[in-house]
Amino acid sequence: MSEGRPLRLLGLHGYRQNERRFRERTGALRKALRGRAELVALSAPHPVPDGDGDSDDDPRGWWFSGPGTFEAQEEAAAPAGLEESLSAVAAALAERGPFDGLLGFSQGAALAAMVCALRARGDPRFPVAFAILVAGFASRAPAHGHFYRQPIALPTLHIVGDADAVIAPRLSQELAQRFVEPVVVAHPGGHFVPAAAPQKKAYLDFLDRFRPAQGQAELPGAGAV
Repeated sequence: MSEGRPLRLLGLHGYRQNERRFRERTGALRKALRGRAELVALSAPHPVPDGDGDSDDDPRGWWFSGPGTFEAQEEAAAPAGLEESLSAVAAALAERGPFDGLLGFSQGAALAAMVCALRARGDPRFPVAFAILVAGFASRAPAHGHFYRQPIALPTLHIVGDADAVIAPRLSQELAQRFVEPVVVAHPGGHFVPAAAPQKKAYLDFLDRFRPAQGQAELPGAGAV
């Protein structure tokens, strides 16, 4: 494929992380994507109460399943905070973009899947062409069920950790099944963003489907991160 400008990805971190921590924990991935894609991280709008004293500085979350808490498999009766997070993503796409796609991890991958659903329905706030979802899951909250009522027609790459003890592999597989023609890649590790040679190849093969041809104009605002 002809070499063109790097793609730009908006990165959505996991629960209890933030923009800075996500950047630190995706260093190997950003190195693997160098020259092919830029990863721009965004902090979630909601501070997470630090109840155990063993968390990242300024831990953040995209939504809560209970008061100040989150559990991926909880069928939360009154989830809170999602609309603010969707608005934060929309604002980042508008103010820090343009972006080509999303890369989400854990709760950030779950949020990215919701954004994909809205985009597939034609929501103009989310002008992205694809998403990479690492350790993702579908929200169990009944209030979020509308995101999954029909297959989501947006290209996605799903990265599943066979030894993930936080988000069980079956949850990530179930999320993938919500999409039309998802690409699913398993790795032998746990709850992290992998960037070893097999995963690097999977990322690059997927991203190459969306890279502009040589000579296409640079995106305004695109720059090193």
